[in-house]
Amino acid sequence: MLKKIFSIIKKVIYSFFLIYGYNVLASPLNLIIPINIITVALVMLFGFPTLISLIIIYLLIF
Repeated sequence: MLKKIFSIIKKVIYSFFLIYGYNVLASPLNLIIPINIITVALVMLFGFPTLISLIIIYLLIF
């Protein structure tokens, strides 16, 4: 039980830093993905391809 909790916490932290790292690199281009519970949860569940999908959705909408 404790291992699963640590695994989930590790995934949340990884997702947060993945989105934050993207935002640092893309800030000069003004293509920032907001860091909120929905985006972190999506990246946590589906991984890096979700970040790419969020970028594409952001480009299509804005």
